[in-house]
Amino acid sequence: MFKVADHYEKTSLLWAINAVAALAIFMFGFDQGMMAGVNNSPDYVRLMEFGDYNDEGTVTVSDSTRQGGIVAIYYFGTLIGCLFGGYIGDKLGRIKSVGVGCVWAIIGAALQCSAQNIAWMCCARLINGVGTGVLNCLVPVYAAETAEYKSRGQFIALEFTLNIFGVVVAYWLEYGLSYIDGGFSALRWRFVIAFQIIPLIALLAVIWIFPESPRWLVKNDQKEEALYILRRLRGTETSEAQDEFEDIVNIIELEKETSRRNSYVRMFFGIGSGKLHLGRRVQLVVWLQILQEWIGIAGVTVYAPTIFAQAGFSTNKSGWLSGLNNIFYMFSTLINVFTIDRIGRRWTLYWGSVGQGAAMFLAGGFSRLQAENPENTAYGAAAASFVFIYTSIFGATWLAVPWLYPTEVFPLEVRARGNAFGVFGWSVGNGWLTLLCPVMFNSIGEKTLYIFGACNALTIPIVWALYPETNQRTLEEMDLLFAADKPWVWEAEKEFAKLKAEGADTGRTKVNEGSVVEDPPGEKVDA
Repeated sequence: MFKVADHYEKTSLLWAINAVAALAIFMFGFDQGMMAGVNNSPDYVRLMEFGDYNDEGTVTVSDSTRQGGIVAIYYFGTLIGCLFGGYIGDKLGRIKSVGVGCVWAIIGAALQCSAQNIAWMCCARLINGVGTGVLNCLVPVYAAETAEYKSRGQFIALEFTLNIFGVVVAYWLEYGLSYIDGGFSALRWRFVIAFQIIPLIALLAVIWIFPESPRWLVKNDQKEEALYILRRLRGTETSEAQDEFEDIVNIIELEKETSRRNSYVRMFFGIGSGKLHLGRRVQLVVWLQILQEWIGIAGVTVYAPTIFAQAGFSTNKSGWLSGLNNIFYMFSTLINVFTIDRIGRRWTLYWGSVGQGAAMFLAGGFSRLQAENPENTAYGAAAASFVFIYTSIFGATWLAVPWLYPTEVFPLEVRARGNAFGVFGWSVGNGWLTLLCPVMFNSIGEKTLYIFGACNALTIPIVWALYPETNQRTLEEMDLLFAADKPWVWEAEKEFAKLKAEGADTGRTKVNEGSVVEDPPGEKVDA
């Protein structure tokens, strides 16, 4: 059987792995973006009974809770899927588990596009969400575990360019379908939901020829194959692959002593994790994903037409502007590819929060001025411009970091389950917000954007105080970075520097129960 690792090596192999990972991320973006257009389809609104429409096909939502609930139940499915994916990802491996996620998502998509009533649609979106949750949990982990630590962020940031490309494809596909039968055809929403089956089948077909994560292979005593894959990934002309292999072997031997700590409950509360502080790491990744949604992107992605309408634009122009905004969004993600490994995770989040917060306040302000002065279209144009600026800055900053951080900070033994908590946070944040967004826009209008702006300001002190920098550090060094007993970043950096200065080489030490212990047994270093 053809195997990618037998024919490609080093950069070529890394690009191949990230291409297949990007296929999964593309589907994820498509699935997110499609509901903006689906919610504006008259046939869908009639079938789901949450609104009315006029002879021109303009939709008026009368039951925003029902509309938001149909969107939000998908995220409850992703919540279940991420926990399931984290479990099977550590048991079955990354490759087999991605296959399982594809099957779930294909079944869910098929059921969605054939839905006949709200109960059918909700069940289908729940099943689809489970599959997406599995893929979202495992694909970033797989990419991070095969990438070099110096370019780990770059590759994952590039994958999220494909994520937003999925949003763009979904939106413009729906925009084109809106011209069939004046937009009243069921094809407008059924075809676009069915379209996601194409990348899912492609992913299911090709994933089996890709190499398993070498870190998972070592953990499951397949060391010979793991070393072979590492040599194909890093090259045989240097000792890099051998050194990385030895570090992985040593850290796994040490982590075997902590296997009793690996349940989701024990991880969430940090029970028995000692100096590993798994509970702290879980809280960091969960809240980073929740913050990512509450800084406004969930509202802008799904309800952009509503935002542009409140800025004074017609229904047709609002739809056109939303699609154009997504294109700017996609290209902005390329900025992150070149900056995330240069300026680090923290500074990427800082400048993003400042720019996004200012854009949200200004977009809200100009929308209010447009409502008060409908004859002056300049205010509406200004509001639209700041929505464009917001999404571009988000694509260059906050899009990738909350997905990258969970793949970096957890020990190998629980990395898939750790990343599951990141997807858990994303599911909670997204589900919560998509349920509330239609209610907020209906109740307080453009003031919703002020809430998003305030959340951006709130993230700056949170990141500064609680989120240590992971850039240019190996995955095996993370136990040292989180060894400090206090949660503050300055304490983490001080403890990390101390342990490194005392010779706490990740390949021969462990962080455990209040001390750093050498392996083989040697002098105990107090931590």
